[in-house]
Order: sequence, then structure tokens, then C-alpha cells
Amino acid sequence: MKTIIKTSLILFIGVCFFSCDDDISHEYTINEPVYMSTADFKNAVKSESSRSMEETGKIYFYGDYILVNEKFQGIHVINNSDPSNPVTEKFITIPGNIDMAVKDNMLYADSYTDLVVIDISNINQVTESKRFDDVFFYCLPPTNNNYRYGDIDPKKGIVVGWEVKRTSEKYQEPRYYPMYDYMANSAAEASSKANGSNIGKAGSMARFMIQGNTLYTLKSSYALNIYDIANSNEAIFSGSLNLGWGIETVFAHNNHLFFGANRGMYIYDISNPFAPEYVSEYSHFMSCDPVVVEDDYAYITLRAGNWCGQNTSQLDVVDISNLNTPSLLKSYSMTNPYGLGIDGDLLFVCDGTAGLKIYDKSDPLNIAANHLSTFTDLTPYDVIPLGNILVVISPEGLLQYDYTDINNIQLLSSIKIKSDE
Repeated sequence: MKTIIKTSLILFIGVCFFSCDDDISHEYTINEPVYMSTADFKNAVKSESSRSMEETGKIYFYGDYILVNEKFQGIHVINNSDPSNPVTEKFITIPGNIDMAVKDNMLYADSYTDLVVIDISNINQVTESKRFDDVFFYCLPPTNNNYRYGDIDPKKGIVVGWEVKRTSEKYQEPRYYPMYDYMANSAAEASSKANGSNIGKAGSMARFMIQGNTLYTLKSSYALNIYDIANSNEAIFSGSLNLGWGIETVFAHNNHLFFGANRGMYIYDISNPFAPEYVSEYSHFMSCDPVVVEDDYAYITLRAGNWCGQNTSQLDVVDISNLNTPSLLKSYSMTNPYGLGIDGDLLFVCDGTAGLKIYDKSDPLNIAANHLSTFTDLTPYDVIPLGNILVVISPEGLLQYDYTDINNIQLLSSIKIKSDE
């Protein structure tokens, strides 16, 4: 019996050494990193000739311009002085860009790990005014495939893309699979009212928010960075705030910040703009969660699927008349909601594959019954209402609608995504 046990143990160890061997060699397909040198990266911000849109991201309105993010590439600058005939004038190259905000002709934008401050007073020749190094977590650009990632060598610079290759080199299991920040594709950006001020207006998917002389940027899914931008020529880092986990968007309303998170909405008092204080939170099931606020109500779209969480998609209307005790007023079923926007009694909801939906929200308890219109010929991602003009960003491109007559909404213009055909 002892001999049998000893023989079995030796056999087991031998099998384990064979099957647990980390060195494997065979041919496989790999995403090989494409680098930009650190020196080139630090000097990459510039104004270029206009180019076609290929993959739209966040949107922002400032003055007569609409800014449209091209994911991880930069920002399209569109002259919208005539919404029926928008003209793409320039492209601002910003490697790794996802989010933006503007005040006093200063554009604040993320560039992979850095925050760059860009003077856009001369849109034909923008200049980088300041750079804050390593203030965001490094997020790798995504791939459009499921192949494994190649080894990354930080000494070679910044990874700005991937090249699909076949290789037969040895590799080790388990490999390190680098992941990019999920917030890069999150559906969450917040709106601030322009009203002729020197501050722009974002959609409902923003991670950047300007309130007064303060810039708030989500450093990650759990941390907020705060900057003093009272002097447009000298932004000053003023501290950080840990918020929890799963934070996706930020929205400013009066003296409060409302953070959309995958488990709820968090409310902070910014009476002291450089020291936000926690007030309360509204909890919901795990989901992707942008939020907008007006008067006594917060409107939150909860999106299911993928890593967002549950299988239920809905619009929550939350009573915030007492900010210390926010409470659910009513929920409405949705298909695949992303961003949303408000103009008076009108509520615009980007319901993904179900289209753009427009409601009269004057009675929060009967929003579904007051459904005004749906546009199903697009897959909207986010909106900005601009006083009878609705700016919509979608995978199809940038569209603008005139809703002066809510019973006869008209498509004013569209800038379509470049076709591969």
C-alpha cells in the first residue's frame, strides 16, 4: 500500500509539474502595442485641419462652437453659429482624450494620464498653457477584438494603439491583461447652464464639471480632483477627494455636486468649492448611471447589460426636495438608456437602440403617459438642449433638431460618421 501511495504521489507531482508549467510556446494572434515617445506625447497638442469623424465620444457646447470628442484622438471643433449648417473648422489633436470643459477660452482636457490646459482663443493656432502630469490613472486605448495583449514596455513611451500580429514566441500564463478605465466609455456626463456665461455646457455624460471658478475632474472611478481656475492663465491644483467606488459622472446644480455611480447617486455640498462635503446618497441596483438635476428632482437613467449589472433598464425620478433624504418617486421602464437632458418641462432621454425619446415631465408621476415623441432612426448617446435646439451625439454622428414646436420637431442638420465603404 505504501508503495502504491508513493508511486501515485510521484505520478501526481509529475503531472502537476507538466500541466502547471507556465512556459507555453505556440503560434497565436496578439495585440502588439504601438507607442508614442514620451517627448512627442508631451508636445502633441496642436490645431490641425478638420477631419472626418470616425468614432464619436463626449460633446460640449461653448459660445458658437460644438466640441466633439474623437475617442483617444482629440476634439472636432464645429462652428455652430448656424445650426442648420454647422461647419467643422478644426481638429485639436490631444492623444488619449475623452473628456473636456471650457471657461474663458481655456479648454481643460484629459490626455491619458495628464490634464492639459489649452488656450483656444485663436482656434486656428491653439497653444498648450499648462499641463498637470500623472493626475489620471493610465487607461490603455481599447481594441476591437478579443486577442491577448502584448507586453508593454513603459520605457518606449505611451501606448496609443494596437497592431494585430501573429507570433510564436513563448509566453507565460497567467499573462497580465491591461485594462483601460471603463469610464472612458461610460454613459455619463453632466449639464451646466450656459446662459451667455463664459462657461460652456456639457452633455449628461461628463467627468469634467466647471462650477464658478472651480474645475472638478473625476480622477478615477473613486476619486475627484479639484482645481482653482479663477485665473484663466494659471490653473492651480487644490486637492483631491475620495468618493467611494464606481463613480461615473458629475453634475453641478446650485451649490451641490451630484455624482452618478453604479450603485447610486451621491450628493455633496460645495458651498466651499474646494472642500466638498458629503450630504447624502440615493442607492439603487448595480447599473450604469448618469444623472441630471432640476429644482426638486433628479433624473437618473439606469442601464443594464455588460458590466453595468442587473438586467433592468429604467428611468428613476428621485425627490430631492430634502437633500438629506433623497427618495425614489417613480421608476419608468427603458430599453437601453444612456444620456439625458432637460429644458423646462421637456425631458430628453437617449434610450440607445430604442432611439431618442422626448417627454413632458411637468407631472413626474406620469412621465410615461406624457410621452411626446420618439426618433428611432438613430442610437443616441448624449444630448445638450440649447433653447429650442437639441444637439445629439450618436454612433451615427452629430445631429441637431429644432424643437420650437414640440409637436413638429425638425431635423436641422447632421454631420455623419465617416463610412468605411
